[in-house]
Amino acid sequence: MKYPFSGRMYSAPESFLGRLFAVSNNPEIISFAGGLPDSSLLDVEGIKDASSYVMEEEGREALQYTTTTGYLPLREYIAERYNKRLGIPASADDIRIVNGSQQCLDLTAKIFLDSGDAVGIENPGYLGAIEAFSMYQPVFKCVDMDDNGVLSDVFKTLFEKEKPKFFYGIPNFQNPSGRSYSDERRKEIAEIIRETDGIFYEDDAFGELSFDNKPRMPVKKYAPENTIMSGSFSKIIAPGMRIGWIYAPKEVISQFDCAKQAADLHSNFLCQKIMHRYLTSVDLDSHIRKITAAYSKKCRLMCSLCDEHLPESIVRTDPKGGMFMLLTLPKKINSLKLFEEGLKRKVAVLPGIPFYANGGGEDTVRLNFSSSTEDEIISGMKRLKDTVASFRL
Repeated sequence: MKYPFSGRMYSAPESFLGRLFAVSNNPEIISFAGGLPDSSLLDVEGIKDASSYVMEEEGREALQYTTTTGYLPLREYIAERYNKRLGIPASADDIRIVNGSQQCLDLTAKIFLDSGDAVGIENPGYLGAIEAFSMYQPVFKCVDMDDNGVLSDVFKTLFEKEKPKFFYGIPNFQNPSGRSYSDERRKEIAEIIRETDGIFYEDDAFGELSFDNKPRMPVKKYAPENTIMSGSFSKIIAPGMRIGWIYAPKEVISQFDCAKQAADLHSNFLCQKIMHRYLTSVDLDSHIRKITAAYSKKCRLMCSLCDEHLPESIVRTDPKGGMFMLLTLPKKINSLKLFEEGLKRKVAVLPGIPFYANGGGEDTVRLNFSSSTEDEIISGMKRLKDTVASFRL
């Protein structure tokens, strides 16, 4: 049987994720290739208590259909946290609840992109965004990064000449590099999009995971009408609950509601109510400090082992938060071959190839430090050292 799939299905890049999941399920392999939070830091008891409360006190309502916009008290909580933490005058009307911030990628692309439209993205950029946007057959316009963020002069030229429908970026602790935009670069980007009437899609999935627990001002603070922002509770509370949100101007929200309703009517209402009960029952900032302290320690350990075990020709980024770092390899080492050789030694890294929308990445690999224990990081980095040594630099 030959099934008549749409043309867009053949435009999507081959996903590396299936192979990653297979690696992650092998207990013999120490995997730095995934992107999972530390399971030991999930507040199982707190979620259990919140779940019990919702089922006992609000069970019939929580198990019913609800509105597309999302649970109002939860949207109010998110808006108020933006006000208190970042000084942004958000309101519940600006917020919509989605099935993890990954759904924001799909629905934003759906409401903005036609086949052949230009869309901007960091180089390297988040592979989940590349996969989601590819379904709508855009032309990717990539902008390289330095340690302060995307190159502002290239960014400006992109909007002046190519006029992309929007530019997607992760200013805080970027996936895959771990880099963060400097405050000066954020202001430059905001000024450019205001001047060119552009749109910046600001993915802030990692914004709460700063090792110094100091908030970084988002681009949206400097260009509120030109910025779409998404966030998620997956990295700080529970990825399995799939609760994220979009924060956008009202004209965008109106179109987003149409696309969201057509996609799934509404996000999981039971989990929304449980999430709200949990958030209003715990000290969230204290919980986040516990997470960031653990991740900071693991990150510093992995950085020191990179410096100790790997040759100087391998250059790493220096994350100040988040879950990832990027290694740039010498010409003699291909990232895919490093991945394959690493598996023979029971260690997994993620080749940079899927993070480059227009090709590249053969000289980079992403390492995740959040999901491994400190002992696993020590053992895994020794295995990576042996893997690199096999290339006889």
